[in-house]
Amino acid sequence: SKLTNLGHLEMTWRSRVRFHPLLVRILHKSRLRYYGKPEKAMDMPYQAYFEVADGSGMTSMVLWSSLCPEWYNSMKVGTVLLLEQYAIKDSYPFKTQPTPGDSQMKRFATIEISLNDRNPPTKISIIPEEMVKPEWGLPEVKYRFITRSELDDLPHNYSCDVIGLVTFVGRAERARKREHCEDFWLYRWAHAIDGTSDHPFILELFATSQPDVFEHIHPMTYLVCTQMRVVRDLTENPSSTIYLTTSNESQIFITGWHKGQPYTKDTKVKNFIQWMKSQSEADQIKKTVIGGYYPFPRPPDNLSDY
Repeated sequence: SKLTNLGHLEMTWRSRVRFHPLLVRILHKSRLRYYGKPEKAMDMPYQAYFEVADGSGMTSMVLWSSLCPEWYNSMKVGTVLLLEQYAIKDSYPFKTQPTPGDSQMKRFATIEISLNDRNPPTKISIIPEEMVKPEWGLPEVKYRFITRSELDDLPHNYSCDVIGLVTFVGRAERARKREHCEDFWLYRWAHAIDGTSDHPFILELFATSQPDVFEHIHPMTYLVCTQMRVVRDLTENPSSTIYLTTSNESQIFITGWHKGQPYTKDTKVKNFIQWMKSQSEADQIKKTVIGGYYPFPRPPDNLSDY
């Protein structure tokens, strides 16, 4: 069938009601959002954002309502989609923006693709990777992996991807989303090493929409975290309080989940695997810890400051 592209859609969408099919690759995936309220009767108040791209550039795609439980887990980073009967809308200005791995890619920030179960009901097809043709011109997924030795030189809020061997994982903890509210974020602390520094990555891992991964992080697993943000406490010694925290688009992978992921082709990932092959598993196991309370960043010295 006749295909369109994102660049053409951005220029012509206001003058059209129906659009030609669209072929895109998913580059980023947000956590699933629940927006239900007690006073509103809605069957499936779910929403998820994706960043998708073709040869012309990148834009946001929103999955709505009952399409979320049906499609969310199938739509992975790197998945190629054929979309039909979708809608185009003005983009929502307040959503979070992931940092693209390819800084040269054009971004169409004024529009977003809306996938609904009605008005019109979107037809979604997943194209297996072995059937994807080079002439379609779809971009590859690119990453921004860093090593632990590079972390100390990175600025606050820098976006990056990391891989390491888990040496510590803390218990799951809760923090209120806002003061005096009943909603909580669930998170846990972890340490991971990659052989480039004496210090580990300190990772604040909030529960994403991957409970099966979040609950099974344990020492000696290979941990990959994407779209992490650098956090520096600039008021104290910056190097001692530097850590990484998850963002809305973070994805977490552990041993058993790496096969077929696009990052397996990345040079720094390959370097880490080579380093791990040179390590003694018995020696590393002796250094691992699990559970317990982990006060980080360190609380102030006196109670009044705290």
